[in-house]
Amino acid sequence: MKNWYVVYTKPKWEKKVAEKLNEIGIECYCPLIIQIKQWTDRKKKVEVPLFNSYVFVQLEDTDRNSVFQISGVVRYLFWLGKPAIVRNEEINIIKTSLAAPNLSDVSVTSIQVGDRIKLESGAFSNQDAIVQEISNTYYTLVLESLGCVLKIKYK
Repeated sequence: MKNWYVVYTKPKWEKKVAEKLNEIGIECYCPLIIQIKQWTDRKKKVEVPLFNSYVFVQLEDTDRNSVFQISGVVRYLFWLGKPAIVRNEEINIIKTSLAAPNLSDVSVTSIQVGDRIKLESGAFSNQDAIVQEISNTYYTLVLESLGCVLKIKYK
């Protein structure tokens, strides 16, 4: 059975690694979002990875070492001492959320540090999270099921 694994890449190599993995026949997914980058003389819309230095690969457990043929692949992401496995449903949630309009339409009311919440929209909709930190401009959430920390900026 093929599982989705998380490959850690060199910084800024996510798209190159995904392209090369596809070329050698490894199914992979590098979720991308559009950001507006500001330079001194102009603004430009740029496609950037949703997860810095992460690419999802789907392959048999016995074929996991084949990703190391690709320059830019560093290692697998591990969770509890084993390679992290991402469920198909979670990959599908990311894909559907990125396809939905108004990704940035998120509202938050009276949340305290330590609260358990369920994200209702965006790339991580229907994910449970624990509020780790609240500042003047962002929330830091722990997504235990994905083994990551999410920082959400708000106005």
